[in-house]
Amino acid sequence: MIGQLNHVAIAVPNLKEAADNYKSTLGAKISEPKEQPEHGVTVIFVELPNTKIELLEPLGKDSPLHSFLEKNPSGGIHHLCFEVDDIVLASLHLRNEGAHLIDEGRPRIGAHGKPVLFLHPKDFSGTLIELEEA
Repeated sequence: MIGQLNHVAIAVPNLKEAADNYKSTLGAKISEPKEQPEHGVTVIFVELPNTKIELLEPLGKDSPLHSFLEKNPSGGIHHLCFEVDDIVLASLHLRNEGAHLIDEGRPRIGAHGKPVLFLHPKDFSGTLIELEEA
């Protein structure tokens, strides 16, 4: 069902510092910051030849990232994102398999402007999984 790795998301306490570090230290190409109010984050993508790294910073006091950064003040890997051909079919398949989908498996529009959904970490060895329609 899953396709290629779309990105690895890293929660950071300071988006500008993290992006500057990837750019200056590693010579990475980075995107402009993009606010995602519906997800409670601001994102910057580090563009790699075979995938991306998504740097996430909390946007507003209600961001779900606050609790993650309270437990991990320096930041850390937040989730993995895999591509799927059809997000609705993926959601139906996962429900039938008994997976725990966040937001009841209702897709939302993600940072790339495509539908995404999230799978609860307890089903995947403690790792939050995002699926994005390719």
